[in-house]
Amino acid sequence: MKNAYRAFIQYSRQFRKNWLEYLILFGGLDIVNQFAVIPFFRWITTFVLQAGEIPFVSYQNLITILTKHPLVVISLLIELGCLLIIIYGEFMLLLTGFREIGLSNFRWQRIFKQTRETLSLLNLGSLILLLGYFLLVIPFADIIFRTPLLAKIQIPQFIIDYLTRNGWLISGLLLFYVLMTVLGIRLILTMPLMAYQHLHLRTAMHRSWQMTSKFKWATLLEQIIFVTIFTSIFTVCFYALIYLFQLGLDLLPGKLPLLTAIFNLSFLQLGGELLAIWAGTIILLVVVNPLVKISELSIATEHVSRGLIEIFTLILLVMGLTTIANNTFYLMGHGIRRPVTISHRGVAEKNGVQNTISAMEKTSKLRPDYVEMDLHETKDHQFVVMHDENLKKLTGVDKTPHELTLNQLTQLTAHENGYRAKVASFDQYLAAAEKRHQKLLIEIKSTPRDSKEMLRNFNAHYGKRILRDHDQMHSLDYSVVTSLKKINPKLKVLYIQPYNFGNPQGAADGYSMEYSTLNQDFITQAHWQRQPVYAWTVNEEGIMKQAMYNRADGIITDNLGELNAAIKDFTGKQSYANRILNYIIVIPTSGGIEP
Repeated sequence: MKNAYRAFIQYSRQFRKNWLEYLILFGGLDIVNQFAVIPFFRWITTFVLQAGEIPFVSYQNLITILTKHPLVVISLLIELGCLLIIIYGEFMLLLTGFREIGLSNFRWQRIFKQTRETLSLLNLGSLILLLGYFLLVIPFADIIFRTPLLAKIQIPQFIIDYLTRNGWLISGLLLFYVLMTVLGIRLILTMPLMAYQHLHLRTAMHRSWQMTSKFKWATLLEQIIFVTIFTSIFTVCFYALIYLFQLGLDLLPGKLPLLTAIFNLSFLQLGGELLAIWAGTIILLVVVNPLVKISELSIATEHVSRGLIEIFTLILLVMGLTTIANNTFYLMGHGIRRPVTISHRGVAEKNGVQNTISAMEKTSKLRPDYVEMDLHETKDHQFVVMHDENLKKLTGVDKTPHELTLNQLTQLTAHENGYRAKVASFDQYLAAAEKRHQKLLIEIKSTPRDSKEMLRNFNAHYGKRILRDHDQMHSLDYSVVTSLKKINPKLKVLYIQPYNFGNPQGAADGYSMEYSTLNQDFITQAHWQRQPVYAWTVNEEGIMKQAMYNRADGIITDNLGELNAAIKDFTGKQSYANRILNYIIVIPTSGGIEP
């Protein structure tokens, strides 16, 4: 631990010597990613999909895309290759910059020249290897260089939730993370070796493995963990001081609390970015130290060119003014609106059995705007309220809804959360909801065994009632969305997306998006098309507030009571200090700088 502390102090001194150069290096890359790289690739992806008449990419149409749209597949693979090259180039620029900034004969031009030279180390075969390498080191790279570009590379939270439902899957997931961590730390010197010794990827990976043998990797990991913990504590203290300071300033008369709050929130955002760059610099210096001795580095002798400073200052000024304007609107409560509240599967805080009438009746007392529920077609082409494709988990019967008639299904009793209740038909559930004036968000669950006339039968029986009740519908199956819109254009049908991929497009009236990859950019673009976006399934206060901060139109949750409390806290009249506190709460789930 002493060695980790000494390294931390030494690298902090190095950062203090050349803080402006590090700020331009990190900040410049972040700005390029935010306003050029990510928008460009999102536009290209959307263009390619539109050209192939493919509205979205999901697990349900992946096989169709692979087998029937070869040009789209080739285009997306080329796009992936270009993205890998850009990510590689950015890290080469960072690594080369770190070595050059500390040298006495530092020149900015040499950083770009040497970065171009490192691109020659890549070939078509190494791109596949590079993809695997990035997946291994992303957890460490994300600590060093947190950007929305890297935030895209992640496992959706609903998959992790699924994997943590039983002991065997949890054990397997933990083993996977341990293995990924060990492999990642053993190969962490690969890119520094490519940048500093111009080794090819495979050779650099082999050399990194040798250099981290005999538990030498443990020293690297110890220092990374120490820096991460220390800088996190420092950051938390910084945020707490800003909040406590504003608490006192809120007692001032007139407009002074608002003016000081605008300054403090802007200062908090700027300070947070500087602290992140400080932490990233130290961790990267920890990583490259085995190859470039920090003691040999000195303060940069070349002054940053006047033109570069002027350009960077102008960009920061524009971003700063935009940030101040956004902060003013936020602190005054403008643009903050209450999202639609949606109870996931009709339960709240485990108050009953999912998708049952008794649970819905209890949940409706909490006054959600919508109760979300699921439908399956039965053997006799009726509709039963059920989420799972197999009944065993809830009822103990190892059958699918398609194997039983509606009468057989409604004789079954479901068990969950210490409660028991009869399986309900949609007629029963809909009548109970209408009795309580409870609007529904109806999910159509599709399977290969569905009848060809399923959706027409559904619309014939329930279309008019759904419109009269102002209910909404959504589905994971895009063909269900398009078919329902053709059968009954008046129905409001949303498309459920498990992953944020490309820009919003297609026939859907809106989107239900898995929260961990949903961002403000997607929501804003959907709003330009006058389409609502719901976030699912959001069960933590901080993420609920993040969704509200990003202006999500609705939040689907298992914890309706907690959501109601979070909405009251976030949208209600409150002190400026508490608005700053709410912003602090949403920071951990944000990706990159919010303009």
